[in-house]
Amino acid sequence: MALKVAFQMDPIERIDIRGDSTFALLLETQERGHDVFYYTPDKLSLRDGKLIAEGHSLTVEDRPGDHYRLAYARAVDLAEFDVVHLRQDPPFDMAYITTTHLLERIQPKTVVVNDPASVRNAPEKVFVLDFLDLMPPTLITRDPGAIRAFREEYKDIVIKPLYGNGGAAVFRIAPGDTNLNSLIELLGVTFREPIMVQRYVPQVREGDKRIILVDGEVAGAINRVPAPDETRSNLHVGGTAQAVTLTKRDKEICARLGPRLKARGLIFAGIDVIGDYLTKINVTSPTGIRQVREFGGPDIAAMIWDVVEKKVAAR
Repeated sequence: MALKVAFQMDPIERIDIRGDSTFALLLETQERGHDVFYYTPDKLSLRDGKLIAEGHSLTVEDRPGDHYRLAYARAVDLAEFDVVHLRQDPPFDMAYITTTHLLERIQPKTVVVNDPASVRNAPEKVFVLDFLDLMPPTLITRDPGAIRAFREEYKDIVIKPLYGNGGAAVFRIAPGDTNLNSLIELLGVTFREPIMVQRYVPQVREGDKRIILVDGEVAGAINRVPAPDETRSNLHVGGTAQAVTLTKRDKEICARLGPRLKARGLIFAGIDVIGDYLTKINVTSPTGIRQVREFGGPDIAAMIWDVVEKKVAAR
C-alpha cells in the first residue's frame, strides 16, 4: 500500500545526487510507489496545535543536473503522513533542535526517521562520549590552559568545534606547530560552545571508515582516504572512497553501539572509525549509502525502508 511520506531536507536543487544519501532514500521511496512530499525546515510551522509544512509533491530521477520535478505547491498537516524523514544537514544549532521539538508532536502516529528526540540528544561529537573507552584520548573544554596541557601530554593533536560538521574548522596541531594559541583564540571567538581536542591518530592516512548501521545492525562500509595535503578525509574536501572489509575491532565497536542505536529509534546511523578508535556517531544526516552501493555493497536505502515499513505496519 502506498504511504504518505514527507522529506524534511535541504533545498533539493543544491544537493549533489552522486553521493547524497537523502537522494538515495528518495529514489527508493519512489520505487516503492509511496507518495513523496518535500519541504525545507524553514517552511515548518505550528498552528493551533497542528504541525504544518509548506512544500511540493516531488518526483526524482537519477540524472545529475536534471534530478527533480516539483508539483502541486501546498500546505499540509504532517500528522496526516505515515512517515517523515528528518534529513537536513547540520549545523546542529537551535534551528535544527527546534525542528526536533516540533516533529515530536506528530509521534507516535507518524514514524519520524530518525526519532527526533533521540537525534536531539545524540549530537555526533557528544553521543560518542558515552563510549570513551572506544575513543582516542579526548578533551572537551573552553579552557585554553587545559588545551595546552593536553597538547603537552599528547604532542600531536586534532582540534575542532564541538558542533561542527563536514570537516569544517578541523585542524591538526603537529609537534612544533606554533599556531595553537592563535587557533584557540579564533575558535573561542567564533564558537560559543566548548572545543573538542583529541590525540591525533596517524592511521587516518590509511583511511577513515564510515560504517553504516540500520536499526542497530551493520549494513555496509566504505573507507575514505584523505588527500596527501589534507588531514580531513571527508569526500567533499578531496577524500577518496575505497572498498573496505571490517576488522574484528570494527565489529566489536558496532556490537557495542548497535543495541543503543536501536533502543533510541535511530534507524539510520553512520559511525566513523580510524584505526582502532571510534571518532564519531552521526545520526542527524548520515551519508555513505551511494558509495557503499557503488563498491558492490548492499542497497542500504532499501534496508532502511524495510525497517520503516515494518514500523508503520506495527503502528
